[in-house]
Amino acid sequence: MPKKDVGSMKYEIAKELGLMDKIKEVGWGGLTAKETGKIGGKITVKKREARKKKKDC
Repeated sequence: MPKKDVGSMKYEIAKELGLMDKIKEVGWGGLTAKETGKIGGKITVKKREARKKKKDC
């Protein structure tokens, strides 16, 4: 998956988790390890699903 897609996915997931206000206030570095872990985990799941879908086609 291109880096560009992961970047946009990161923002999309942060928005889903309700973290965009915090990110706007303190930036990505202000997130807790738990919050960044949730974002990373969801990115991993989405990438895995995309690979599986591509493989199945």
